[in-house]
Amino acid sequence: MEKYQLIFWTTTTGVLSAVATGLGAIPVAYIRQGPKIVRAFSGAVAAGMMISASVFSLAQEGISLKVERPTAPYEVIIGLMLGAAFFWYVDKYFSESDFKFVNSAKNSTSQRRGFLIFLAMFIHSFPEGVAIGVGFGTGDFNFGLIMALAISVHNIPEGIAISLPLRAEGESFLKCFFLSILSSVPQPLAAVPSGLAVWFFKPLLAMGLGFAGGAMIYLVVLELIPEALEEGGRSLTAWGVMVGLGGMLLITSLLNLIKV
Repeated sequence: MEKYQLIFWTTTTGVLSAVATGLGAIPVAYIRQGPKIVRAFSGAVAAGMMISASVFSLAQEGISLKVERPTAPYEVIIGLMLGAAFFWYVDKYFSESDFKFVNSAKNSTSQRRGFLIFLAMFIHSFPEGVAIGVGFGTGDFNFGLIMALAISVHNIPEGIAISLPLRAEGESFLKCFFLSILSSVPQPLAAVPSGLAVWFFKPLLAMGLGFAGGAMIYLVVLELIPEALEEGGRSLTAWGVMVGLGGMLLITSLLNLIKV
């Protein structure tokens, strides 16, 4: 594959995968801001979806690289710890007044939670962009295209995970749509250099996937589940997490049945 073709396809598929994340805002378009129990259940569902994405997509994908890199599972574990440490640092050294990310009319707790969800998904998009670039960088166009399509498919329910709690807080559909796409901007930005410098980025992929997964899991335990427990109770939170986890697996499994 010529260099100009590599740049074209990594850029194009990277942008399309980012747009696919915005599609996740569509199913929650008709949700309106509700009482605490609605917000609690929405947060718990988002938590389940993020756990599913972290374990069954990111970590599993990183571990599967052991075929080429025997140390990949250990790199994923190191990445998980580093991702959690990063969010620990953010939580420890940034006060609620620093999170002016969503509607200023909202309270600082909602702003903080919305920002952290966005940040987790933003970080998670970098290794996915690297995966797209590495896929095309191997020189096998079909492999690169399949990799890009698979990531695009997984981005749709991830857009739901971003939009659901924000929509339940009363944010507009357009803002949820925009933030979902914005969270995946790193994909085209990371895809092009990864395709051009496979030798450099490929060894970082397993740890990067682990880092993203660790950041998301830490956020779930730190913010989403405690908030859901406080506002909705244990049973509602548990069922919300299960619905989100099962829903993410179901949606991605059904989308993966689409033949390209």
